[in-house]
Amino acid sequence: MMSPERAGLRTGEVAEQAGVNIQTLRYYERRGLLAEPTRSNGGHRLYPADTVALLNVIKTAQRLGFTLDEVADLLDAGRRRHPTPDLRQGAIDKIAEIDAKIADLTAIRGALTEVVDARCDSLTNCTCTDCPIPFLTIGTAPPPDGDTT
Repeated sequence: MMSPERAGLRTGEVAEQAGVNIQTLRYYERRGLLAEPTRSNGGHRLYPADTVALLNVIKTAQRLGFTLDEVADLLDAGRRRHPTPDLRQGAIDKIAEIDAKIADLTAIRGALTEVVDARCDSLTNCTCTDCPIPFLTIGTAPPPDGDTT
């Protein structure tokens, strides 16, 4: 039989096995992602053995692009123990979000490629011919609405 002192994993053991730091454990605990651990007679936190697996699930979800709030919602849905479309719908929403980011990044890449190809040399006073980006020569812009005062 395991002694009460060893009824769980200490903070450092969990952190090491899960590949996170101790501050991450405490943060996840404050956020409600991890249940508050029991305490040993000496006051040390003792986490259940499945905490490492739970941390791996959290880190995997984050690598898939889910925020901690989204992970918390998904964990909560899973704890309700009845089938829900939460994970599937969350994944569908995340794919749409990623597709939008890819489109934005592709447009940015295209614009930067035009700048490189045109050999632009300044954001405010570019000397390249047919500069693909609008630029402003500081101090030489005409006043708005033709106001010369």
